[in-house]
Amino acid sequence: MPNRLTPRFEDALLYANRLHATQTRKGSGVPYVSHLLAVASLVLEAGGDEDTAVAALLHDAVEDQGGLPILAEIRARFGDTVADIVAACSDSFTSPKPPWHERKRAYIAHLRDAPPEVLLVSCADKLHNARAIATDHRRLGDNLWERFHAGRDDILWYYRELSAIFSEQGPEPLATELALVVERLHRDTT
Repeated sequence: MPNRLTPRFEDALLYANRLHATQTRKGSGVPYVSHLLAVASLVLEAGGDEDTAVAALLHDAVEDQGGLPILAEIRARFGDTVADIVAACSDSFTSPKPPWHERKRAYIAHLRDAPPEVLLVSCADKLHNARAIATDHRRLGDNLWERFHAGRDDILWYYRELSAIFSEQGPEPLATELALVVERLHRDTT
């Protein structure tokens, strides 16, 4: 029987939209909720259930919109499973965030032991981000890298490391697509 989305998914969508209402994608005027919708779509298309789809909508809420108090609110509203996935997809719970390299190395190490539902949401997130970076690079060229806290080489390193983990652990077919996007991005930008 196919997965069905309940009003709980709708509640999560409205909640995510409210949390990220003033946020846009880096370097563009695109509403941030477009990324959250894309990640949720990738999760659902890869066979994720409602909990993983809700977590996909909320995966950046803790990191970008309030830290541990937001995580507690997510847990109360959407349950332990969703909150645990969201927490595992977050690389920081504090503001200001720790230094970029420190956060990314810790996140990579953490993914090596992550459960399948975390890998699914994280891979969908990274795939959508990598697609956006590749598209923007074709449009902007190397000026793209100015919008990031880390430089081109660091971003490429991070996505290659992530791709290697997902290629080993899944989820398929998202991991394969991420590997292709990352390899093309590396080839086109170096």
